Amino acid sequence: MGWRILYGVQGTGNGHISRSREIIRCLKADGHQVQVVVTGRDPALLWDMEVFEPFAALEGLTFSTRRGRLQYLKTASRLNLFRFYEDIRSFDARGLDVVITDFEPVCARIARRHRLPSIGIGHQYAFRYRIPVAGFDPAAMFVIRRFAPADHCLGLHWHHFDQPILPPVVPQRMPRKPAPLADKVLVYLPFEEIDDIRRLLMPFKERQFFVYHRLSAASDEGHLRLRAYARRGFLEDLAESSAVITNAGFELASEALHLGKKVLVKPLARQMEQLSNAKALVRLKLGTAMKRLDPDAVASFLAQPRGEQVRYPDVARMIADWIGAGNWQDVEGISRMAWEQTRFTPTPEPIHAERLPGAAVETASRLRP
Repeated sequence: MGWRILYGVQGTGNGHISRSREIIRCLKADGHQVQVVVTGRDPALLWDMEVFEPFAALEGLTFSTRRGRLQYLKTASRLNLFRFYEDIRSFDARGLDVVITDFEPVCARIARRHRLPSIGIGHQYAFRYRIPVAGFDPAAMFVIRRFAPADHCLGLHWHHFDQPILPPVVPQRMPRKPAPLADKVLVYLPFEEIDDIRRLLMPFKERQFFVYHRLSAASDEGHLRLRAYARRGFLEDLAESSAVITNAGFELASEALHLGKKVLVKPLARQMEQLSNAKALVRLKLGTAMKRLDPDAVASFLAQPRGEQVRYPDVARMIADWIGAGNWQDVEGISRMAWEQTRFTPTPEPIHAERLPGAAVETASRLRP
């Protein structure tokens, strides 16, 4: 007998949607009834949502950015807290067994309101443990821990850092090419302006840059191939590329590492999560980072040899099995199983993450990939 699940997906960016797509596909295949709510994004800007159907799109909460920086005042001015709490209050939760939230705040609070068990899945939940952190910001840490609370949390990261967290969820059916093209580079910088990206890449005419952005249609400008976002085409270009330039979000970097692409990240300024991701990639020697859109950093990156590969297991299937079993307190067990099946090439040196003020102190027994 399957669970009746409410699954909340944070629609800001594409990483939450990509990850949730894989887990929901597995849950539905197992016979669970999954009711999906997507928040924080205009429904007109949602693509490739067949797996989620039927789903509801609510306003939720999101963040405003401009030219690669968070805009705190604009974010605050756009918050519609009345609508937010009304969506929580009016939701009919009868018949549900469990709520899953991919860092989605409405469903997290529906679970609290109706005293339903809740599971949080996502990279942000890894910040409850001792992992590398840059630009520590007490306010940002407060938001990460309170934005979408859950009873049982599955944090995701590129390495375990001796904590009970899981590897990334990457699609197991990603397109594969015989060999990547040495001159093809995938570029996904959604928080930057398209004109700034043009200026950054224009000097490197010996490369073909496939730039995905908020565009109405595809166009070619010499060696710049501008593309509107579409999941299938994006994955095909990722598979064929030798390198990836992106903001320091979690999901695309995970997919690039899984495919053995070299990665250059530009973290969103003043955003602790992305700054921390950049720090972790560099410390693990899995990628490089630049603080701004820097042509010199791009030139150095393009001259580097091919990237190292990390073979992550089918974490979506593991999570779906774990949810179906109902033993949600056993986070350490699924964590250990997942890292035992992860293959680093080469194996990163041990990293001792700093302890954060107020951070959880749970530490798994030695987890070695």
